[in-house]
Amino acid sequence: MPNSLEQQQAIFIGASAGGVYAMLDLVAALPAEFPAPIFFVQHIGAHRSQLASLLSGRGPNRAVEGNEGEVPTPGTIYIAPPDHHMLLEGGLVRLTRGPKEHHARPAIDPLFRSAALDCGPRAVGVVLTGMLDDGSAGLRAIKDCGGIAVVQDPAEAHEPGMPQSAMAAVQVDHVVALREMGRLLFELAQPRTELPATEPPATLRREYAVALGDRAVENLKAIGKPSMFSCPDCGGVLFELNDKRLVRYRCHTGHAFSMRSLAATQELVTDAALWTGLRTLQEKESILRRLALVQKAEGVGSAENSLREADELAAASAALRKLTMRAPSPANFDAD
Repeated sequence: MPNSLEQQQAIFIGASAGGVYAMLDLVAALPAEFPAPIFFVQHIGAHRSQLASLLSGRGPNRAVEGNEGEVPTPGTIYIAPPDHHMLLEGGLVRLTRGPKEHHARPAIDPLFRSAALDCGPRAVGVVLTGMLDDGSAGLRAIKDCGGIAVVQDPAEAHEPGMPQSAMAAVQVDHVVALREMGRLLFELAQPRTELPATEPPATLRREYAVALGDRAVENLKAIGKPSMFSCPDCGGVLFELNDKRLVRYRCHTGHAFSMRSLAATQELVTDAALWTGLRTLQEKESILRRLALVQKAEGVGSAENSLREADELAAASAALRKLTMRAPSPANFDAD
């Protein structure tokens, strides 16, 4: 890392549903001239965001969207821009439109993995409110590389899913309410002179390479085995990663899922497929009824057969519509 960050801690925060409100409260509690850079991922998808201006207006520290190649400075909050993963490599901010993880981009795990590899024991990972479990695997990577793991108290989180998942997957160092987190992060941001010597796990380096498309097939085969599932984002074979502390999957193009996010994504795919199937049946029914009119007028073909088939399709459409209307609502991955 460049000299500007070699002796500094760095704070990495991830949130989903309810995260904007949590961060507004958190940044207001941080002291001015915060002694470390802060990196923040909120599930915003590809939507335009005013998050930087909102956070800047709420607290004493400047908030900006991360820029490619930027050198992070203390007292600045770097926010992953819409539709981009934000990483830290060689002490510099890196932005990529790499494969989605947990059906999200930006996602938390890519930032946390890069933090683990780039900062090692100087990384402080923080998981705030959110659904499902993005951030759990990344927080464990930070912990495995000697960093510190912090989780918002699930009892007060707007959505407790992400904090609860992180606590199940990682031996966290601190579980705190938002009102206490500002003071805690200020303490953890102080320079540390005695740091544990840790070597990043080889599996972590390989998974990071898969996400970047670096010898993806070779690295994926080394850390996982083909599963019976296909990737809902690209249709490729999903590999189940060998790490069983959190059941996770990746395809060779880099899309990544936990078991929970895979199930939620399949709900999205199933919902879309049901409505597409319904539309196709209704269109074919309409075509057959129109064909029957033409056949009757021209005296060519069997209008009765066309009408009979149209009636069968109408019955199938009615049954499919009932099934579609009863299907559960897909999870919202980009909830603020």
